[in-house]
Amino acid sequence: MELEEKAKYGEPKKYDPTFKGPIHNRGCTDIVCCILFAIAIVGYIAVGILAWSQGDPRKVIYPTDSRGQFCGQAGTPLENKRLLFYFNIMKCASPMVLLEFQCPTTQICVDKCPTKFMTLVQAYSNKKDFEYYKNFCQEGVTDSMGIPDILKARLCPAILTPSVPFTRRCFPALGQNGGVITVGNKSQFEDETGRIRDAKDLVDGVKNATVVMEARQVVMKIFEDYTQSWYWILIGLVIALLLSLLFLILLRFLAGIMVWVMIALLILVIGYGIFHCYMEYAALKGEPGSNVTLQEIGFQTDFTVYLQIRQTWLAFMIILAIVEVVIILLLIFLRKRILIAIALIKEASRTIAHMMCSLFYPLFTFLLLAIVIAYWGVTAVFLSTSNEPIYKVFNETACEHSREVCEPANYSTSDQQRACRDSQCLFAFYGGETVYHKYLIALQFYNVFLFFWCANFVIGLGQMTLAGAFASYYWAVVKPDDMPAFPVFSSLGRSLRYHTGSLAFGSLILSIIQIIRVLLEYLDHKLKGAQNKCARFMLCCLKCCFWCLEKFIKFLNRNAYIMVAIHGKNFCASAKDAFFLLMRNMIRVAVLDKVTDFLLFLGKLLVVGLVGVFAFFFFSGRVKAFEDTAPTLNYYWVPILTVVVGSYLIANGFFSVYNMCVDTLFLCFCEDLERNDGSAARPYFMSPTLREILWKSKAEDSSSFSAQQREDEELKQRQTKEEDVS
Repeated sequence: MELEEKAKYGEPKKYDPTFKGPIHNRGCTDIVCCILFAIAIVGYIAVGILAWSQGDPRKVIYPTDSRGQFCGQAGTPLENKRLLFYFNIMKCASPMVLLEFQCPTTQICVDKCPTKFMTLVQAYSNKKDFEYYKNFCQEGVTDSMGIPDILKARLCPAILTPSVPFTRRCFPALGQNGGVITVGNKSQFEDETGRIRDAKDLVDGVKNATVVMEARQVVMKIFEDYTQSWYWILIGLVIALLLSLLFLILLRFLAGIMVWVMIALLILVIGYGIFHCYMEYAALKGEPGSNVTLQEIGFQTDFTVYLQIRQTWLAFMIILAIVEVVIILLLIFLRKRILIAIALIKEASRTIAHMMCSLFYPLFTFLLLAIVIAYWGVTAVFLSTSNEPIYKVFNETACEHSREVCEPANYSTSDQQRACRDSQCLFAFYGGETVYHKYLIALQFYNVFLFFWCANFVIGLGQMTLAGAFASYYWAVVKPDDMPAFPVFSSLGRSLRYHTGSLAFGSLILSIIQIIRVLLEYLDHKLKGAQNKCARFMLCCLKCCFWCLEKFIKFLNRNAYIMVAIHGKNFCASAKDAFFLLMRNMIRVAVLDKVTDFLLFLGKLLVVGLVGVFAFFFFSGRVKAFEDTAPTLNYYWVPILTVVVGSYLIANGFFSVYNMCVDTLFLCFCEDLERNDGSAARPYFMSPTLREILWKSKAEDSSSFSAQQREDEELKQRQTKEEDVS
């Protein structure tokens, strides 16, 4: 029954005396998809050129006033007025902002934000104050005009509030005094008797906008932290890069020792994390307010508050303890398989030693991905800024022309102005009525889809290139004499010359699934407030299914690219061969390939853990030696998290070379077992060391490998008898 079950996944590879590894006389595969990809790229370039000719990135960089003019634009009267000032910023909390993407209030360009609190009535009675007040008014305001005329014509704001510039826009300078939200300094709101001036409405409005403004303050502080620590973040990422390279080089010479060292160090690093969390937890015992729960404290913009709560450190300690126990248990139960996996890592180290440039190939992939991301980002910015300024009618009272399109040049004499006396023609957003503007959303969608397609193509190209290089080592009769002179460059040339279509095919399937996931996330965002639980449940199921499908397609593509690199077949045939080959060796996949991936994953965690611990001690100021060197930060966790995430991406890029090498050698090993039997007529291509390690369990125990080998031998004998009969 086992043999019949195994035969369901295709016939095993047969002995071929002419097969010597990656074939050189191969033809182009998946030509139709290659042509389709070329046409898509040409269209992508055309979309970029069209966006660059129509777009104006200044609309993103520079704020615009109510007339659509750029603040701070060189060569204009607004050159020295780089900041945008809102007459009544509280109107930005209107629901119409979500539809119009523009605050329904007058906006002007100013050279600096107001630093004083005053009303128009107060400023009008003092000539010096009124001169200062006119800096935040529109042109045409004179001393002879009365206050009612100024307010009716909306030439000046009714109130000035102390503001600070953020993203070149003036926002109220929020503060807190005695638990009361204030704007600016308390003295700017009080009169001589200490009572709040006639700004009650303003203070009430500010209270309603507290959450929004606090969020802006957090973003502002995070941005400030990045400006203070970017240099040290780069140093941390360079350290992660050097550590990754050091570990990979040491794996070449001390694979067995390094694996156990990585395991031991990782356990120690996590153990120290548990110890540190316990010490912090114990130190907060008896401290006032430390027993408050996370649920009671809720969301706080000052994240350091959470570090003063015992429950936070208890949660960290429990999580790290669970991770520690899981790793130790896995190591105990997989100790025998770890020895075999170490042998495979040693073989991968010997393979990489003959092509050291493969370690630096991820840098080439990073460069191509950076180009793809930069092109997508620039095109998206130009597409989003390629509209024309649209002006609409904004009014206070009921008006039949409300939100209609208007022309600011002749609005004072238009029928809209005569029908709605208190209305204004203000800049609303950027849009247009041409064919180009009607299909702008489709172009944005095309830009996102091509971004996924190109990014997956670049990643697939790296996988196929490395697979072809490593396979040339495995299938060499005399290693490394029978290898090509430049295996990585030779494999890259074959991939681009013959298999661009296969790469495009695999990346297209993956991109379609990813774009569907993006649409599902968009629908989920839109249905956040929906009451239909059935629809939410179905959407959640779809998201889960497509997530699993994406993971499976990535796994299938990776192994399909290996088979394409070896045999030169088209994508579908290679994916089928790879899938059936893995299914015929399910036990080996479970106990060997995945154990090796687990060990390499521990290596990534070790690099991230070491860099993360160093970043924590440096940026938090826990070590006195770093107190004078470390920058002063609002949130020291901002650079720490950045360094940790960046370190993982760097370590993942370099360790992916080992992962690809192990996967390639594993598939080659499985195919080698099917093609050959180790006799003088049909010798194995695997190295003697690898053959000894992978087969030694046959005499020691009846492990899963022995059962797998017996099945292979029985299947080969049956095939031999069938061939003799035929």
